[in-house]
Amino acid sequence: MSMLEFANGKILANVQDAVGRVVFNQPEKRNAMSVDMWEGLGAALDRFAEDPKVRCVVLQGAGDKAFVSGADISQFEKNRADASAQQEYSRLTSAGRIKLSAFRKPVIAQIRGFCMGGGLGIAMSCDIRIASDDSQFGIPAAKLGIAYGFDMVRELVDLVGPAHAHMILMTGERFSAAEAERVGLVNKVVPVAELEATVAKLAATMAANAPLSLLTNKLTVKTVLQDAADRDMAALRAATAACFDSADYREGRRAFMEKRKPVFTGT
Repeated sequence: MSMLEFANGKILANVQDAVGRVVFNQPEKRNAMSVDMWEGLGAALDRFAEDPKVRCVVLQGAGDKAFVSGADISQFEKNRADASAQQEYSRLTSAGRIKLSAFRKPVIAQIRGFCMGGGLGIAMSCDIRIASDDSQFGIPAAKLGIAYGFDMVRELVDLVGPAHAHMILMTGERFSAAEAERVGLVNKVVPVAELEATVAKLAATMAANAPLSLLTNKLTVKTVLQDAADRDMAALRAATAACFDSADYREGRRAFMEKRKPVFTGT
C-alpha cells in the first residue's frame, strides 16, 4: 500500500507487513490537530478497518518535536470561541474520536516529544503507549480556561486513578515521560534511539498473533471498563465462541504440537 494522504497531507497513512501506520503531519505546529485532521484520521482508520491485511495500527507524529501537541489553537477563535461554538467543534471532530475509540484492532501510540491536551486524549484512546524518554505530557485545560469532556477524563481516571487525574487536570503542568510511566499513563519509556525499533518489534509481535484473539481480548478489556448496564455480554460471548470455533485455533494447536510458529489467517 502506497502512502495515502488525508486532510491535504496533514494525515498520512500506509501499510507495511500487516501494520497500518498513521502519521500526524503538521510538524510546523507540533502536529496540533485541526478539524480536517480529525476527519482525515477517521478516514484513515476506516481504510485500516476494512483491510484484512492490517492486524494492528501505529499512530505517530511527524518530526521529533511532538506526537500531537493538542488542538490547533489558531482555530479556537473561529471554532471554539464559546460554549455554543464548542458544541459545534465537538460535532465536527466527534466522528474521528469515535472511530478511534471504537476501533476494533489493536492501536499503539508511538510518542516522541509533546503529547499534550487533545494529543494525550488520542494517546489514551490507544491500547498501548510507548514513549521516548524526552517526551513531555500534560493537559493544560486549566491554563486556557476550558474543561475536557467526560470521555477523555474517564479514560484518564481509568489509567492513572483519581488522585493522579486531579493533579494532572488541576495543575495543568507538563510532566516527564518517567513520571508518565510511574503513574501508569504509558506502558514503557525507552531512549529516543530505541523508540522506532521498540514499537516495530511490538507491532510485529501483535500482527503475528491470531486476529480474532486480538479483537476479542480488546473487546473484553473495553467491556470490563464499561458500566455494567452498558455491557453487551452476548456480543462478548459470541466473540469468544468464534475464537474457539476458528481455523486459527486449530492452527494454533497444531503449531504448538509441531513446535513451529503458527500462521494465522483471521478465520
